Amino acid sequence: MGYVPVAVRQLGAQGFKVTLRDLGLPTAVIGRDFQDLGRQYGRAIEANFIEAEMPFVLPDSTVVTIFAGINEVNTITAALGAGAGGNDPNAYIDNQVRAFGADYTTLISGIRSRAGATRFVVLNAPNAAGMPFLAGASLAQRQAAQRAAVRMTTTVVNQLVSRGVVVVDAMCDARSYLRSNYSQDGIHPNDAGYAFIAAEVVRAMTAAAYPGPQGSCAPMTLVP
Repeated sequence: MGYVPVAVRQLGAQGFKVTLRDLGLPTAVIGRDFQDLGRQYGRAIEANFIEAEMPFVLPDSTVVTIFAGINEVNTITAALGAGAGGNDPNAYIDNQVRAFGADYTTLISGIRSRAGATRFVVLNAPNAAGMPFLAGASLAQRQAAQRAAVRMTTTVVNQLVSRGVVVVDAMCDARSYLRSNYSQDGIHPNDAGYAFIAAEVVRAMTAAAYPGPQGSCAPMTLVP
């Protein structure tokens, strides 16, 4: 019931013929740098998009979807919790956001080199500070999660629009923060959550025009 197979079924119901290669891997982050960082601070991260997924994109792919950000946010906050940020956690977060941006550029470029005709539909990251799994976290952790997620979304993913990428605005969608759209762990969507994500992805794939992401919205500033 993940958003990819649900989107495939929705496309099929609309009469599209779809060949699916689902490369989603549990715990994966965007690049080796985040994978190594997570492992350094005790997170179980089994793969990364650039090394374990990008090389297997079908050369004749017409659409590729990408959803990255939340695992990376959790990796950053785990490192901060272990003292990685020293006396300037904000600078540490911003450096990691720049690394995320470099990885995203590598990922997009690598996929385009394999499948030059593909169209990208990517999702930006919701504000992790407003997701149920951080409801009981400290203010400092929620502030760090918000800074990382919002900057990944606004300075990296949303900027891909200028490169012809369609961005689904999960950050500014109120449904991204409804407890009823999440499983018990508060981080993974349940069937209802995956259904709304899939519907947006399908709309982004099939609409003659799809709105770009918002430059600002209330969910970007959920914690002070």
